[in-house]
Amino acid sequence: MHSDAVLIIVVATALAFDFTNGFHDTANAIATSVSTRAMSPRVAVAMSATLNFVGAFLSLEVAATIAKGIVQAGDVTPLVVFAGLIGAIAWNLATWWLGLPSSSSHALIGGVVGAMIAAAGPDAVIWSGLVQKVAIPGLVAPVLALVAAGLSILVAYRIVGRQSPGVVSRGFRLGQLASGALFSLSHGTNDAQKTMGIIFLALVANGNLASDAGVPAWVVVASASAIAAGTYAGGWRIIRTMGSRIIKMDPAQGFASQTVGAAVILSASHVGFPLSTTHVMSGAIMGAGAAKRISAVRWGVAGNIVVAWILTLPCSAAVGALTYGVVRIFGTGSAGPVVVIVVFAAGLVAFARRAAVAREAGEAT
Repeated sequence: MHSDAVLIIVVATALAFDFTNGFHDTANAIATSVSTRAMSPRVAVAMSATLNFVGAFLSLEVAATIAKGIVQAGDVTPLVVFAGLIGAIAWNLATWWLGLPSSSSHALIGGVVGAMIAAAGPDAVIWSGLVQKVAIPGLVAPVLALVAAGLSILVAYRIVGRQSPGVVSRGFRLGQLASGALFSLSHGTNDAQKTMGIIFLALVANGNLASDAGVPAWVVVASASAIAAGTYAGGWRIIRTMGSRIIKMDPAQGFASQTVGAAVILSASHVGFPLSTTHVMSGAIMGAGAAKRISAVRWGVAGNIVVAWILTLPCSAAVGALTYGVVRIFGTGSAGPVVVIVVFAAGLVAFARRAAVAREAGEAT
């Protein structure tokens, strides 16, 4: 009874994380299209949500990496998964509030790794898998996207250099309908699978599935639906950062960055690398801006984003480890997770009220 209650809480928490992943990463898919006025915000969000849902069904390679390539599945318990998810959700909400595009993927992996170390020690983490499938791709992908987007925009400017600016802008805005759709599809293919992998871990830990089983269809549908709903909710704070605060973007730059980002993420999904779509898209945007003019990139904003990237894994790991320590005080049943959820929700409500009061005071002055 207790294990079933814990499993239900873990699955619900995983889908809540998936929702925050969706609204946190909405900016990756639509910020450039909205910034260049290729699409209206609501149309862009609806398109992205739909294709996030579709993309989740295209591959399960990333889900397999999360489920079997980062931690020892035999050492995982539902409480470890729950604690890791709380670490990831806390980091997602903190960076969303600050308007910083950070990695939901690395937050999830960091949270689970931190909780696993607290529960079973460092030997329960597959460090080689963490380095080869997370750390190295996480470093290479944004640099690759930056270089590729920079080269792409230089080629694009060379091709259309003698054309009327109005014609060029209209053409690239039309192109962004396709590039934005492709990026949204790639985002669903990579990011929704991370939640599938986490729920799979919980099901194995609870004895509902064998470790060599496939991901159940209901897990795929639920994960796809949650990330699509989160995407439709839209993380407007981060959209503003991605769309206009890194560079002042033109349609050609928007098209180049979206196309390059989609290509990098789809390639990674094919081989099972759980990339940060945020890292990839931020790198592509910086590359598209720097290729036009180095000073076009607001490097101070870019530096803040890089700092958030660096802090994501250790901070989410720390919260995951702390959460595991708290829930274990109450044993192995559902009491610990319930207490954490109540305290977490109360904290969010109190913070939201304080923020609302501060905003009203600011508007009054």
